[in-house]
Amino acid sequence: MADWNASIIEEFRANDGKVGGNFEGAPMTLLHHRGRKSGQEYVAPTMYLADENDPDTVYVFASKAGAPTDPEWYKNLVAAGEGTIERGTETYKVTVRDVTGDERDRIYAEQARRYPGFAEYEVKTAGIRTIPVLELRRA
Repeated sequence: MADWNASIIEEFRANDGKVGGNFEGAPMTLLHHRGRKSGQEYVAPTMYLADENDPDTVYVFASKAGAPTDPEWYKNLVAAGEGTIERGTETYKVTVRDVTGDERDRIYAEQARRYPGFAEYEVKTAGIRTIPVLELRRA
């Protein structure tokens, strides 16, 4: 997985925030986060959904491709309450908010409508976990 992520990160940075393959045309961001136990810095590529009313806000989805556990980046960002993202050619700090309830369901449903793979991830995690949604707002 680390090699796969490294190749996505390299492609993202070489092409002004765009990547091909499975993510061709999808809005991508690189999430910078610090390990809550190790203190080590990490970068995780992920798709995002831009907030239609606030250009400084995006939503990311801790789907982990439908795995039964949350990704470490999610836990790290929630614990820190802040992080940094690369979006297109910009890098900036963000505040982090865990979106819950009806708001979470509405945002996730929109992502699943646009990218059906997210609907498949939700089926895989049914009864195991609810895929978290994070709001990342420019700090």
